[in-house]
Amino acid sequence: MIAPARRAPGPGYDGALPSLVRVRDLLDRYDAVLLDAYGVLCDSHGALPGAASLVAELDRRHLPWAIITNDASRAPAKVAQRLTRFGVDVPPERVITSGALIAPHFAAHGLAGRRCVVLGTPDSAAYVEAGGGVVVPPDGDGAPIEAVVVCDDAIDPFLPLIEATITATVRALDAGVVPAMVLPNPDLVYPRGPGDWGVTAGTMAVMIEAAVHRLRPGAPGFVALGKPHAPMYAAARALVGDGRALAIGDQLDTDVAGALAAGLDAALVLGGVSPWRPGLAPTPTYLLASLE
Repeated sequence: MIAPARRAPGPGYDGALPSLVRVRDLLDRYDAVLLDAYGVLCDSHGALPGAASLVAELDRRHLPWAIITNDASRAPAKVAQRLTRFGVDVPPERVITSGALIAPHFAAHGLAGRRCVVLGTPDSAAYVEAGGGVVVPPDGDGAPIEAVVVCDDAIDPFLPLIEATITATVRALDAGVVPAMVLPNPDLVYPRGPGDWGVTAGTMAVMIEAAVHRLRPGAPGFVALGKPHAPMYAAARALVGDGRALAIGDQLDTDVAGALAAGLDAALVLGGVSPWRPGLAPTPTYLLASLE
C-alpha cells in the first residue's frame, strides 16, 4: 500500500492513483513498447528480474520495441552486447542512445567543424566526431573552444577535467566566442545496484553551468537532448511506428515526464531512481513492482 503524501501535490499531479499492475497484463493494450536500460533492464551488476523474459515475450508476440537510453557513453552495438552478456537478448538496431542524437543536433545548429571539449568515453567522442565536431582537450593552448559536450562521468582525472572545462569555457567567452553547450544525457544519477547510486552527466553539467554562470553571468546553459526531451521520442517513433506505445522507465523526471509529454502512456518501475506516492508529479499511468 502506498503511503499517503506528506506534501502538497506538485504540477502534473492529477489526483488519480496509478494502477499497480504486472507488465505482461499490459502488452495486449499496446502496439509498441519503449524500454529504459539502467534501472529497468539492468544495473551495474547485471540484468534485473524479468528483463530477459520480457524481451523474449515481446519478440514472441512480434510486438515492436526499442530501448531508449540516456547513455551517451556507449555505441548502440556496445549497449546491446552488454545487455546480451547479462542474458537479455538485444540486437543493436533496437537501441537508441542519447549519444546518437548528437549528430542531428550538430547538423541542425551548424556545429560541424567546431572545436569541441567532450567529457565522456571514446565512444562519446566518436558520437561528436560523427556529427562533424573536432574534439580538443579542455586544457589545450590553441584557439578558443566552440562547444562543450558532456556525455558521461567516465573521465579521469574527474575533478581536474571538470575544472579545465570551466576554465576553457570562461576563456572562450572572454575571447568573444560563445560555446554551444550540449548535454546528451541529462540524468543526474543512475542505479549501480540495490541502494547504490552513481552520478552521471547531468550532475556534471549542473556543476559546470553553475560555475560558469557565477563567473560570467548571462552565459548560455546546456541544451539537453535525451529523455525527457522530444528528440529521443521522435527517434523512437521512427523505429517502432505511430501506434499506441507504452514507455517503461524508473525515473519520474525523465522516463515518465518525457513519455507523457510525447503522448505515450508511462509505467514506472519501482525500486529504481524514483519513488512514487500521491502528490509526486508527474503521475505515471501504471506502477510496476518489477518486470516479472
